[in-house]
Amino acid sequence: MKPLLIASLFLTSSALTHAEEAATNIEQAWDMVWTRFYLPQVQTFGDYLSSYDQGKEQAHLPTADEVKRQYPNPCGYSTGMEDGAILGGAMLSVLCDRFAVTKDESLREKAANVFAGLNRCVTVHGVRGYVARNVCPEDAKGVYINSSRDQVTHFVHGLWQYFHSPLPDEITKQQIRVILADVAERMIAFVTPENDFDFCRADGTRCPLGICRMWKVQSHEAARLPMIYAAAWDVTREERYREQWRKYAAEAIAQSANPGEHKPAYALLQMQCSLEVLHALEPDAALKTTIHQRMSHVRDLAAKRFTSVLAQIAKKSPEDMRMLGPDWRTVPEWKNQKGYPNPQWGPFREIWHITREAGESVLILLMVDSPTLTAEQQTALQKLLGSFDYTHNASCGLVYHLAAYWKARRHHLIP
Repeated sequence: MKPLLIASLFLTSSALTHAEEAATNIEQAWDMVWTRFYLPQVQTFGDYLSSYDQGKEQAHLPTADEVKRQYPNPCGYSTGMEDGAILGGAMLSVLCDRFAVTKDESLREKAANVFAGLNRCVTVHGVRGYVARNVCPEDAKGVYINSSRDQVTHFVHGLWQYFHSPLPDEITKQQIRVILADVAERMIAFVTPENDFDFCRADGTRCPLGICRMWKVQSHEAARLPMIYAAAWDVTREERYREQWRKYAAEAIAQSANPGEHKPAYALLQMQCSLEVLHALEPDAALKTTIHQRMSHVRDLAAKRFTSVLAQIAKKSPEDMRMLGPDWRTVPEWKNQKGYPNPQWGPFREIWHITREAGESVLILLMVDSPTLTAEQQTALQKLLGSFDYTHNASCGLVYHLAAYWKARRHHLIP
């Protein structure tokens, strides 16, 4: 056998081995997300684990009384109830991609459950269009009153993808129309110069942290507002939302030119989510081309981030990566964020963060039209997914590992 042929066969065999390892391991991540992070009482997902013991994984979650008192802060920061709308939106995207690859009919019920959790986040409190971060599992109704544009971004993006997938029935699609219209109506009512373009807390007061401002924001946040209006128009065809979308679209894309070299992966991912919706719906050819250029730039920034975070993970020991999160009530350090007391997780914060960043950064690479991965990126992704210990990782970042895997499979970038 010729040497070149032998080398080619070896490389093909090696690639298949990595792909098989990734496929096997990612099923463990899938199981962990559904058995440890999913909260069946409210059909949402929690942010972290404080135990690997069955039934105690999220024993740290706030009680109904704590949520009622808005303790420890009105965002639910660091409690495990901080990012439910984000995670639910991301999981809907995962389910859409997995279904596109596998046509597994059992995914319909899972997607319906995730949708029900997101629907609960936007309806349980009775405040029209307010996207709560999560819902307290103890009473299935308590919410923290301070949301953020990050929550709304993934919430809208996930519902929009779900709407356009084969997964929901017509009744669910009608519910999505109502939900996205309600969110858009809240933006029209509250995101005004008088409110400093803030969509405000559930009690109607201004958010003191600046995280609910939707306009006059940083470059990576500029596309969020027109994306919400565009998605609402797309599913309802209400002219009211088209007018709002067109009012902001061109200026938002102009402002999106330079998101900065050192933004965390979650910020770049949310930027890419916003641009993905706008790119899909943009009727003007020149502006559509510009949006694609913006998305390509975000992809290039994320490629650097992916390389960087893999290097960070490589420096950690297996014991480091297995670290559990704390019961936030007992941590020694608390930070005051403009009047919001925020419990600090200590060393676990970094483990939680880099687990997320690994999945988020590579996912961004796969969200442009006709995505590609270099041979190095493909190998790095498969090695990450094939070697990661998903049974002993306490970060909700596992959701983004699933997202990257199934997006890569959907685009035939992993064998």
